[in-house]
Amino acid sequence: MENLIALLIAAPLLGAAVLLAGGRRLDAVGHWIGTLLAGASFVIGLVLFADLLGKGADHRTVIQHLFSWVPVAGFQADVTFRLDQLSMTFVLLITGVGSLIHLYSIGYMEHDERRRRFFGYLNLFLAAMLLLVLADNYLLLYVGWEGVGLASYLLIGFWQHKPSAATAAKKAFLVNRVGDMGLSIAIMLMFTTFGTFAFGPVFGHVQDTSEGRLTAIGLMLLLAACGKSAQVPLQSWLGDAMEGPTPVSALIHAATMVTAGVYLIVRSGAVFNAAPDAQLAVTVVGAVTLLFGAIVGCAKDDIKKALAGSTMSQIGYMVLAAGLGPIGYVFAIMHLVTHGFFKAGLFLGAGSVMHGMNDEVDMRKYGGLRKYMPVTFITFGLGYLAIIGFPGLSGFFSKDKIIEAAFAKGGTEGWILGGAALLGAAITAYYMTRVMLMTFFGEERWRDRPTASPAEPSAEPAAEERGAHAEPHPHESPGTMTVPMIVLAVGSVFGGAFFSIGDRFLHWLEPVTGHSEGDSPVSAAVVTGATMVCLVVGVAIAWAQYGRKPVPAVAPRGSLLTRAARRDLLQDDFNHVVLVRGGEHLTRSLVYVDHTLVDGVVNGTAASMGGLSGRLRRLQNGFARSYAVSMFGGAALLVAATLLMRAV
Repeated sequence: MENLIALLIAAPLLGAAVLLAGGRRLDAVGHWIGTLLAGASFVIGLVLFADLLGKGADHRTVIQHLFSWVPVAGFQADVTFRLDQLSMTFVLLITGVGSLIHLYSIGYMEHDERRRRFFGYLNLFLAAMLLLVLADNYLLLYVGWEGVGLASYLLIGFWQHKPSAATAAKKAFLVNRVGDMGLSIAIMLMFTTFGTFAFGPVFGHVQDTSEGRLTAIGLMLLLAACGKSAQVPLQSWLGDAMEGPTPVSALIHAATMVTAGVYLIVRSGAVFNAAPDAQLAVTVVGAVTLLFGAIVGCAKDDIKKALAGSTMSQIGYMVLAAGLGPIGYVFAIMHLVTHGFFKAGLFLGAGSVMHGMNDEVDMRKYGGLRKYMPVTFITFGLGYLAIIGFPGLSGFFSKDKIIEAAFAKGGTEGWILGGAALLGAAITAYYMTRVMLMTFFGEERWRDRPTASPAEPSAEPAAEERGAHAEPHPHESPGTMTVPMIVLAVGSVFGGAFFSIGDRFLHWLEPVTGHSEGDSPVSAAVVTGATMVCLVVGVAIAWAQYGRKPVPAVAPRGSLLTRAARRDLLQDDFNHVVLVRGGEHLTRSLVYVDHTLVDGVVNGTAASMGGLSGRLRRLQNGFARSYAVSMFGGAALLVAATLLMRAV
């Protein structure tokens, strides 16, 4: 059965090769080829999942060695795959949600002339993401890591004729390169420390390694996770990435690639468990980011950018849980999976709204859409209830567990982290209720209003081609789009309860991640009650602002915090001042040092040698009488010196 592991990757990789190299002759069927091969990978994943379930809990690790990649003395790199409970969870999420988004894209990208290429890029992304989670060593993981970065770049900038899309793709690529340097340095440190970068030997020798070296490795892994998962301080690319087609946002920036950092931290749990300082840094990054993203999401009128801020925040919850160690590893992955259901569903719902609104993204030009788009309204509404933690839905089970785990950390740290998580829950309820009310309730605000938003222009370049400047005529999306939304809505409703019954998800992952109950100063019932209070407060404030009052056509100026949140809490301004301007000043300083000091030494030495050679050259003038005088003078000096020495 282990021979099937490689086929998980081979199916979408074959699809990418065929679709990208097949040419225009495949334009008519390329989308079906890509979707069927993604579905084939999902079916193979189900077969392997059934096989793992038939094994004992401690015997569910399957290794497939394909070949030796770099077989040289002292350096062994193999193409080997590891399928265990953790990677199996990601395989089902990637291929399952990925297949649904492929199906959704058939309808969404129907009128795009480059649809075949789009599906080729989607297949390439699936193959790279599967390689990342199935790799049995960090070097092979790095190949998948870079592969998803490349696919993300291609998909974000898919509509490359738009300057904003091309810029967003470059920004995502460059910011991720910073994080990728962290992973490459971590791999180098592992090799110099352990002599290998395979998971088994690295984790097996952690206890014999100094804490300082493990802290350095852990911090570099965290830097890598910050880049891929859009965590502070490398979070600035995610909002701009919404310039890509909406299915890209659902697949890459909600369910899969942005969770790669969480996978990396949990997979490297043995390293972080032995490096408390690095583990603390992970929790701090998660807590800061969950509040950062939530605040940004509160101020966005662009529906996709509001959801992007939400994604940043929810991944912050996952990173926070992963930083708690064995107390939170399982719950980080559990929330990752449930988030894959409801956030992918929310993004697809946003795409459905845009499909019916001439690609308008400004929620101030929506309103009252529930009666025109009932399926979208219901599925989006269920995703909304799931993400705010409504009792009984998936987010209620997964996010509450993270809040409980934060308090279980104990001491002052536990109270701070738990308080941040509760505050994030209240803000989540506020901004998601705001999105829901502005989109589906209230008056129909698109009538007799221009459809171009000057503050946040449409991310979809087809807007002008589809008559975006005409009055929209909202309508429900076709079946290829609504069916995936319905399936994801079912997962949003029942996923959390299914995982929680009998602690089945905990027991499934525990052999890989380990688990510890911790010592919480408050009971689970108290945490649940506090979370419900936060939920009600957030919903009530949003209702008072957007449910009871008309939504103005133009956003009011707002407070200083609101204005800062509209500009992503000045993250780009900070990067420009500190990194861009700082880099310019550093470059000018280095140029000055180069011109004055380095070039001064080089040029001064050359000038000195030139002057000396010029003076010496006067002695070699070619006149015999000058040479005779020189010889006579030299002989006279030798005679005088000899006589002087004898006299002494």
